[in-house]
Amino acid sequence: MTTVTTETGSPKRRLGDLVFANLTRGAGLTILVALAGVAIFLTVEGAPALGAKSADLKGHANFLSYVAPLVFGTLLAAVIALIIALPLALGVALAVSHFAPRRVALVIGYMVDLLAAVPSVVYGLWGIGVLGPRLIPVYAWLAQHVGWFPLFAGPASNTGRTILTAGIVLAIMVLPIITAITREIFTQTPRLNEEAALALGATRWEMVRLAVLPYGRSGIVSASMLGLGRALGETMAVALVLSASGVVSLNLISSTNPSTIAANIALTFADSTGLQRNALIASGLVLFVITFAVNFGARAIVSRYESGSKA
Repeated sequence: MTTVTTETGSPKRRLGDLVFANLTRGAGLTILVALAGVAIFLTVEGAPALGAKSADLKGHANFLSYVAPLVFGTLLAAVIALIIALPLALGVALAVSHFAPRRVALVIGYMVDLLAAVPSVVYGLWGIGVLGPRLIPVYAWLAQHVGWFPLFAGPASNTGRTILTAGIVLAIMVLPIITAITREIFTQTPRLNEEAALALGATRWEMVRLAVLPYGRSGIVSASMLGLGRALGETMAVALVLSASGVVSLNLISSTNPSTIAANIALTFADSTGLQRNALIASGLVLFVITFAVNFGARAIVSRYESGSKA
């Protein structure tokens, strides 16, 4: 097969390659333009809220005191979701990729993937109609027996609509994302590494711990950060489940719960006018920055792991 070259000796690019390269370049630029447009809109529309009075900020003295409890609630709900979802997702991914029989693994994989197709409003309705009422006895037990610990100080909620319930619902929602990515990473572990560990007398779990998990470390971090990003921006499920009062509290089982930025925007945007709406848009900008920081941090961690593995 001959290669067409130009007078300078460099290979001549075909028309199809040029078209494809320009299309992909244009797609990348489109993403950058869209993100820049969102950032500019949020900045311009949210800037007036920085000088808003307490009457436009639900009684808060300034915008910082207005948005701080929302940031706290957003991070708390997302961290709870990640703490619950990550071990479960890793277990499911390992079961599908290395432990379960092939037929069973296919069924489990399909079922977990189907969770991603369920609308968030359905998760919210399930949280307030099924999960919350069933957790009421659990919260009462925690308040009675573990009430000395600040996270379960009580009094226990009589409705089950707590930040912990919202975190559990978010964990189920991010489970398919983390599971799908980690499962694909685990299946790409070099077969020779696994066979070498087994040949040296390692058990199946030791093989996973020594060969599979180190290989998939960067993928686990990436999957975790993607799941965390989904949890940070989730709106309807949290708005339906959470009985929010806009406070800063580490009590996970009480009816006095912090709200999240996304849920607060969804619940109050329609009735807001003037600087109240600007304050909501400014809080959206804060969420935008938090999500970007999480993603950039994840990329930095992944890059460090990749450079370390190459070294």
